[in-house]
Amino acid sequence: MQELTFTTLIAVFEEIFGRGLFWAMVAAALVVTLAYLFVLVRDRSMSMRKFLLAQLSMPFGAVAAVIFVEVMTNSHLRDIGGPVDVIVLLGVAAMGAVGAAILVYTAQSLFFRTKTG
Repeated sequence: MQELTFTTLIAVFEEIFGRGLFWAMVAAALVVTLAYLFVLVRDRSMSMRKFLLAQLSMPFGAVAAVIFVEVMTNSHLRDIGGPVDVIVLLGVAAMGAVGAAILVYTAQSLFFRTKTG
């Protein structure tokens, strides 16, 4: 592999997760992102209580993302070979944490809307 291009990354992710699961994850991420933007525009402000609960979900999202990637790649934490592997694993955990926070905040705002004013 001479160059790292966007299409190369898509091909690698399709190989790791399978074509159907990869595109289902992309679609789910897109739906959650659009729902999050809808909630922010609709409410015109962020609820700090909902935000706190969303932040409390972040460690669970990080752990779930790492476990999911380990299962999909058929690897374990003992297979970490160097600093790049640790950086990738921390990146996966960070993305899982942020994704969980966005998902929890959005779900709270859509399904448990509080009456104001």
